[in-house]
Formats: sequence, structure tokens, C-alpha cells
Amino acid sequence: MAFLFEYGLFLAKAITVVVAIGAIVVLIVGASQKPKSKSGEIEIKDLSEELAQAKESFLHQTLDKKELKAHLKESKKASEEKPQGQTFVIDFSGSLDAHEVSSLREEITAILTIANKEKDQVLVNLESGGGVVHGYGLAASQLIRLKQSGLPLTVCVDKVAASGGYMMACVADKIVAAPFAVVGSIGVLAQLPNFNKILKKNDVEFEQITAGQYKRTLTMFGENTDQGREKFKSEIEHTHTLFKQFVAEHRPSLDIDKVATGEHWFATHAKEFELVDEIKTSDDILLELNNTHQLYKVKYKAKKALAERLGIGLSVAAEKLGIKVLSRLQSNKF
Repeated sequence: MAFLFEYGLFLAKAITVVVAIGAIVVLIVGASQKPKSKSGEIEIKDLSEELAQAKESFLHQTLDKKELKAHLKESKKASEEKPQGQTFVIDFSGSLDAHEVSSLREEITAILTIANKEKDQVLVNLESGGGVVHGYGLAASQLIRLKQSGLPLTVCVDKVAASGGYMMACVADKIVAAPFAVVGSIGVLAQLPNFNKILKKNDVEFEQITAGQYKRTLTMFGENTDQGREKFKSEIEHTHTLFKQFVAEHRPSLDIDKVATGEHWFATHAKEFELVDEIKTSDDILLELNNTHQLYKVKYKAKKALAERLGIGLSVAAEKLGIKVLSRLQSNKF
């Protein structure tokens, strides 16, 4: 038992030394590297091939020999038929700050370099409850690039496309949504706390100096005025007007005053207002398109910095060593 204890203690020390040396290496590498913009690469996944493999795997396990032989013969004949075109699939899951737009613009640029507007099309799986105006405005503009190039665009909403998410969706030629997907929320929200009373209660003075009457309308620490509130409200109303105009331009069949109340609806109800065109999941749309088109998923993947890769590698190595120590001690504890 004393030997096992000493052995475990030695390995624990070894792990500590490895982690310490690794941390030093990471710091040195990180300090020596000059700041560089993150580069990345486009990854292409053959969705048609994945669907075909899943189908074949299922049939090989369920058909008898005669049925399987007939199926293989039919499959060979079908494989000789060329698809009508290509469908490029993009996944966009947006956060409040819409930072995902940096990847979206790379994916769209890549598609535009190779797509044939006479045969190909783009499908975007969109999921977002909205966020900052400028971020989602840019994301919607990226989708407009596809439309301007002449490529048909379909947006699929399985869960939610609200506020900024719907600003993106409305650009599409067709919006397809799952029955209980949340759609709409064509409105603008701004809110912030004010701590001025707390500061006064504790005899804390807050000073703010601005140049320009409306450089700052509302503040978190100063005393807000009715004039500032009215100006801030007018800015929100102006943003809402721009939002309504944008949606009305891309979905002219909408009764914009009826739907731009800030409300959201489930897709089955939203279809009555023409906020969506079809009730269906993205999975069903892909299966339908796979009958006529070659499906490719397009994803931009940013490369990790060397220091970041080293850090991850060291943590994994340390974890593996720790597991080995524990398993060795536990297996020899009696």
C-alpha cells in the first residue's frame, strides 16, 4: 500500500509539473505572437451523401435479399440521373449582439463565388429572438446579397425568428416555419436602470459633461429629464418606423400596421397574417429538395490561435493523466 501511495503521489506531482510548464509555454507563445485577425476556412458537408448513407444503412438491415437486390438495381439507375441543381444550406443561430454575422458573410461570399443562379438556391436555417439593431440589420443585408445575385432564398424557422430574427427572415423568397415556431415581434425595445436615487441617498455626486443637446438622452447614474425621455422615445419610434418599412418592402402582402405591434405568434397563426408562407419543418424541406438537388451545408470555421490550441491540448493531457492516476489507485486499493 505504501508503494501505491508513493506511486500515486509521484504521478500527481508529474501532472502538476506538466501543467505548470505548459502554462509557461502558453504565456510565452501568447506574448510573442503579434496580434492578428482571426482567419478561417469554409467547410463543406455533403448532406445528400449523409441522407443516402442513412437510407442504405436502414434498408440493408430491414430488407430481405431479394428486396435488397431489387433496391440496389433501382438505386444504381437513380444515381445516374443528374440533379437539377445545388442547394446550399446555412445555419444561423443568432445571439443578442449578432456576432455570428461575421461567419454568415464569409459563407455567403463563398456561395456567391460558385453558385449558378439559373440552377442553384440557398436555404438558411434561422434561429434568433433578435438583438441589437445594427447587428441584425447587417445580417439581413447579407441575405439581401443573395437576392441581388438572383439566387432563390428560402428561410426555415424551426424554433424562433422574432424581432431582428424576423428582419432577416422577411428578406427570403419563401419563409417556412414549424407549427409551433415563434414568429413576429416587429417592434423595438430599449431599457436601462437608473441608480440616481441610490447615489443621492449615499451622498454620491455624479457629473456628466456632453457637447450637443441630445448627446446623451437617458443615463444610468444621472437624473433623467422629461425632455430626455421624450427624445429617447422619439428615437425608438423612428427605429420602429424603419423596421416596419423594411418588412413592408420585402413582404408587401402584409398588413404592416396589423402585424407590427411588437406581438409574436406561433407559425400556424402567423400564416394567417402572411408572416410565413408554409408550415413545415426544415427536415421535410431538405428531404423534398434532396429529390431534385444536391445538398451542401456551408460553414465558416475560424482557426484558433496557437496559444489557444496549446492550452486546450495541455488541459486534455492533464485530464487524461489524472484519470490514469485515479483508476490505477482505485484498481489497487485492496
